[in-house]
Amino acid sequence: MIDTIQFGSKEIEYQIAFVDRKSLGITVTPDMEVLVKAPKDTEIAKIRSKIRKRAPWIIKQFSHFLTFHPKLVKRRYISGETHLYLGRQYLLKVTLSDENKVKYKGRYLEVFTDDKAKAKNLLLQWYRARATIKFLEVSQPLIQKFKQYGVAPSSIQLRDMPTRWGSCTPQGKIILNPELIKAPKACIEYVIVHELCHLLHPNHTQSFFDLQTKVMPDWQKWKRRLECLLA
Repeated sequence: MIDTIQFGSKEIEYQIAFVDRKSLGITVTPDMEVLVKAPKDTEIAKIRSKIRKRAPWIIKQFSHFLTFHPKLVKRRYISGETHLYLGRQYLLKVTLSDENKVKYKGRYLEVFTDDKAKAKNLLLQWYRARATIKFLEVSQPLIQKFKQYGVAPSSIQLRDMPTRWGSCTPQGKIILNPELIKAPKACIEYVIVHELCHLLHPNHTQSFFDLQTKVMPDWQKWKRRLECLLA
């Protein structure tokens, strides 16, 4: 069942599942869903009281996960637009040509194409190809660092994710959003470190954040940078 409470100016919606367990548990997912697992005989009033008590923590989790929600910016993929690559702004230049390719030089990202309507797909393909190369390059020293803790990802893959920068599956596969290639290198490192920490700590416990701080002491700086990346 779905229920809501009002906490200050914020409305918190949550989904309740009555299950065979002794205590009430609250989880906030990366997709901004609040899930409550409660013993079968729990009264709704008790659940609402618990949600209200945990509301500051829930809102803090929302704020945290927003870091991993890429902001969608409407693009027309025409000459004169600015596009990001590794944290730097480049001017897009679309040039008619017999070739279909993308180059970046100086302050320009130049798309050569025999049809300007292809510019978007060509640039997105180029971003994805660069992400494949760069994410592997950035991740390798970090993966080596985590081997001291006895963990390593089973693989690193790219996947378009409209609401997340990265994720870690229970099987140890790290998934990264190719849009992350637009962020500064340190932001990419932050997301990879964050997901590597999940190999040891599946949830955002204090132990998780302690490890993240140990591996990357300035992670909060790059978290904030990522939050406003595409604003």
